[in-house]
Amino acid sequence: MRSSRILSAATAGVLLAAAGGAQALTASSTFNVTANVAANCQVSGTDLAFGAFTGSANVDSTSTITVNCSNGAPYSLALDVGTGGGSFAARQLAKTSGPPAPGVLVYNLYRDTARTEIWGDGVAASTFTVGGTGTGVGNALPHTVYGRLPSAGNSNPVVGGYSSIVTVTITY
Repeated sequence: MRSSRILSAATAGVLLAAAGGAQALTASSTFNVTANVAANCQVSGTDLAFGAFTGSANVDSTSTITVNCSNGAPYSLALDVGTGGGSFAARQLAKTSGPPAPGVLVYNLYRDTARTEIWGDGVAASTFTVGGTGTGVGNALPHTVYGRLPSAGNSNPVVGGYSSIVTVTITY
């Protein structure tokens, strides 16, 4: 019996030694982490005010359209005719206040300081859009709108206030 106890103790010792030296088994794998930066743009504009107009001389004014687009996102800016009516060749300011006599004032919006390139939708004949590439949503890119209220076509204007709301559309 004693030999069987010695054998059992020896076996237990070998098993303990083997268990203490055993390593846990491991396996590993990998996975991808991805992201996609989507183009995003925001646009806003300041009012364009011509001020006092007598009809005897052109009145010029400017507005600024500010664009914030994702870095590298190409965009295009288009302006509609406006709520005053008319066409891209001759936008109109509609009479909104003053004596009851009807009236409109012809004006236009341009993309160049010489006021020769009508800023429109790029689809209508002889109109242009303005484009650019975003430099980051936090980086505002200004675009100047050059307006002109000409004396030609606006002789003898009726006293009162005139207005039009122009919509700027950004395509990106």
